[in-house]
Amino acid sequence: MTDHPPLSVGFISLGCAKNLVDSQLMASRLVAEGIRLSPTPESADIVIVNTCSFIEDARTESMETILEACLLKQEGPCRAVLVAGCMPQRYRQQIHDALPDVDAFIGLDDLDRIGEIIRKLADGQRDIVAISPTATRLYEPVAPVVFSNGANAWLKIAEGCNHRCAFCAIPGIRGKHRSRPLDRILAEAESLLDRGFRELDIISQDIMSYGRDLPEKTSLATLIRELGKFKGTFWIRLLYGYPPLISDDLLDAIAETPQVCHYLDVPVQHSHPEILQAMRRGNTAKAVSGMPTRIRRRLPDAVIRTTCLVGFPGETEAHFQHLLDYCADARFDHLGAFIFSPEEDTPAFDMADTPPIEVAEERYARLMTQQSKIASARHRRLKGQSDTVLLEHQPSGSDPGRGRSRRQAPSVDGETRITGLPPTARKGDFVPVIYTGIRKLDLIASYTL
Repeated sequence: MTDHPPLSVGFISLGCAKNLVDSQLMASRLVAEGIRLSPTPESADIVIVNTCSFIEDARTESMETILEACLLKQEGPCRAVLVAGCMPQRYRQQIHDALPDVDAFIGLDDLDRIGEIIRKLADGQRDIVAISPTATRLYEPVAPVVFSNGANAWLKIAEGCNHRCAFCAIPGIRGKHRSRPLDRILAEAESLLDRGFRELDIISQDIMSYGRDLPEKTSLATLIRELGKFKGTFWIRLLYGYPPLISDDLLDAIAETPQVCHYLDVPVQHSHPEILQAMRRGNTAKAVSGMPTRIRRRLPDAVIRTTCLVGFPGETEAHFQHLLDYCADARFDHLGAFIFSPEEDTPAFDMADTPPIEVAEERYARLMTQQSKIASARHRRLKGQSDTVLLEHQPSGSDPGRGRSRRQAPSVDGETRITGLPPTARKGDFVPVIYTGIRKLDLIASYTL
């Protein structure tokens, strides 16, 4: 039997939070097998790049990062580079041929083999490919590993997606929707809270579909109510939902459960029924039309984030103006946008009448300019109001303390910068503040007793 020297593995995780959870899962299995995690890729014996393949920009970033990681084999202690995640799952043969300096590839259904593959790399084996044809599995963490610089932790409740949107390759990469058992989610949530995390961010490709595939036919509303039974002060945040599945029961559960932030992240993608139909999201048209009003009627203080896609095949100026007017009326608190990217193996890839890229870029700019004004106006109205902020970074030198309010999701909605914090303030504290101003996406606040 070969004696293995002490190993350290460093992670570079790209893309969304759901991908980060996969990186955590691989790390948890490595830790359980006695393999050390390196604080940085530069100091690691083996580097894992967990890739994203959602759109062209994400693939470009993944390829550039992989090439940079391969350079570490020339410059540092790195002995091997392993590429994981969506890109090898989607482009098994192409990526293998295009990246001869990569030593191993692992797909989404083979993550539990990560320890075995790392040890093979440590023994000098190369050109390892472990990619199952389709993604069908669900994983559970086996050791408490969380990649978070703040006081939040991501809680993935399902994998895959059953919605076949014309522009999206995710179902082909991640497979059909499959929910984790309720008791497993609750056990993980309790463990995270016991370890001091104070915000549980509920994620999956579509959280609103949670439980519909389980024998007991549970739901997101049931999960929320069960999480609300845990003791202590913490927040629950809901991210990534499908508009027609926002049920009255879900809104009631949010209203009834004090820990749940009145924050909903629900991508509408577009507002015009013809474009939604072309996107194969025609069943969302009615829900999208009345969604902001319906949510705010039941949750008057609700913060709504959405995502829009511009430049989709067939989108005319009239279609886009409909979207622009819709967003102006909806006055979303947060809005992100993408320019259509034709994705292989999706129905939209070969669709005709795609607007020229310069037209799509101009529409994107108009939408985001409008949203910037809406967001700034909504932020300005907060001045002088009291709130509670979850502290994530203690004051350091000239840098004030930083955290997030209930209206700010991690990574995408800016931060709240807090002056006047007492020296006893620590990461994970809920601190009372008064808003005093804004700075781009960030809110400025002062600590108050």
